[in-house]
Amino acid sequence: MSLTLWQSRFESWFQLNWIHDDGAHDIAHLRRVWMSAQRIMAGSEANPLVVLTACYFQDVVNLPKNHPERHLASTYAAKETQRILQQDFIDFPAGLIDAVAHAVKAHSFSAAITPETLEAKIVQDADRLESLGAIGLARVFYTAGALNRPLFDNDDPLGKTRELNDIQWTLDHFQKKLLRLPDSMQTAAGRTLAEYNADFLVRYMAKLCAELQGNLTSLDESVLRDFSPLNA
Repeated sequence: MSLTLWQSRFESWFQLNWIHDDGAHDIAHLRRVWMSAQRIMAGSEANPLVVLTACYFQDVVNLPKNHPERHLASTYAAKETQRILQQDFIDFPAGLIDAVAHAVKAHSFSAAITPETLEAKIVQDADRLESLGAIGLARVFYTAGALNRPLFDNDDPLGKTRELNDIQWTLDHFQKKLLRLPDSMQTAAGRTLAEYNADFLVRYMAKLCAELQGNLTSLDESVLRDFSPLNA
């Protein structure tokens, strides 16, 4: 069976069975992760069906960012993926299910599980790319709105004189997590893409800081110098 047909079947399953209201983790998110994974996977020896399936089922159990068991969500998702594949996709190759489950379990940032297979590394990188670039910028502030978190500390937006706290200030999440993602990438292709898209977030930070100083027509060059991964 072709990957396109498997993808169509997975999407049909999600449309019928996956009910939640998290716009940052919808079917469009799953499609984008698979799209990025294909780019990272190109020319490698990874099993594309394992990668495709893990990309789609990674968030089948999705707990809110502020849920006390958030770090266990990917473990729950891995177990649920195994059940679904065995029950609802009986023609799915049984020998690949454990590999899919591992990739699902290891994809999560909060779970801090080291991916042990090439497929898991690709899925983890592809999912983390969703937190960077223009899409990442939109998703982080969407989530902040859903959690009713303030956007930034107007007096010290970059936390230069205080401890960073991304539960209190959304912009702090850039330094606490997002700008660290390039160094966490498991593949060379993923790292290159992450660095480019993390630089977009840094340029946003530089524009924001310039505006807070009354400068509406340029960027704060000190922010670019201090944070851009492309300057490293």
